[in-house]
Amino acid sequence: MSAHTSEVTGVDHLIIAVRDLVEAEKTYTAIFGRGPSWRGTHPGVGTGNVLYRLANTYVELYAPVAEGANADALKKRLDEVGEGLYGVVFGVADAAAATEAFNARGLKSGAPVDGSGRDGITGATRKWRTIAMPASETRGLFLLGIQHLSEPDALPPAPLGTGVAEAGAVAACDHVVVMTPDAEACKALFGTQLGIRLALDQSKPEWGVRQLFFRTGSMTVEVVEPLDKEKAPKTERFWGVAWKVPDIAAAVARLAAAGLDVSEVRKGRKPGTEVATIRKPTNGVPTLLISER
Repeated sequence: MSAHTSEVTGVDHLIIAVRDLVEAEKTYTAIFGRGPSWRGTHPGVGTGNVLYRLANTYVELYAPVAEGANADALKKRLDEVGEGLYGVVFGVADAAAATEAFNARGLKSGAPVDGSGRDGITGATRKWRTIAMPASETRGLFLLGIQHLSEPDALPPAPLGTGVAEAGAVAACDHVVVMTPDAEACKALFGTQLGIRLALDQSKPEWGVRQLFFRTGSMTVEVVEPLDKEKAPKTERFWGVAWKVPDIAAAVARLAAAGLDVSEVRKGRKPGTEVATIRKPTNGVPTLLISER
């Protein structure tokens, strides 16, 4: 099968691990300029979430809220590495067919499992089917596949906050960053096994990195390997996120007025873009705003 053909239809959502769901919701409502789409719990496993649906993906704030196996695993992770980007979930149209294809390409994945959730805001329910990908198969990264069994609007778009203009709010996700000690291994994982299109592979000695850009749906997974091996991480890890805003000056002004520590606007590395950094609070996620000039 060509590396340009994939069962993956896009980045369905990003998972951010947080300790305090209430405080994290305040932070990301301020960052996005939007209220949550969903507040839910995972009965029996001890975790809860707050979701924000953006134009091309959704964001899940994920926290331990009670006793349970998943809560225990998440607490262990938080104690070991702190808050931050926890996982990437890829959308698939047919979980059974995707699992078969992944296994055929050497990515040993478990049988699809059905799940459901209930919204604490409206009482609505959503159903899905997930594909587990063991960490031993994904270089330690938390990756899942998901097929939604409910209509897309079962998760409504995140509404604009009071007094927030669309131009100054986060509209979508531009890219998510994975740090690696081995770009070739990540090329095999994301390109060959998951079948995601490798749009660009470049080394930038002036920046000290090699970058791989995998494009799926309307988002990019950027894999970064430091050229100086002493600066490379020991294992793969999720790092940061870039959020798209229509008007970066308006977004920076809104965030500064809300009390966030945000940089001035500067030219982006990609021609025709402007960027700004949100330094804190971000719950441990290096965070960039990006806008097309």
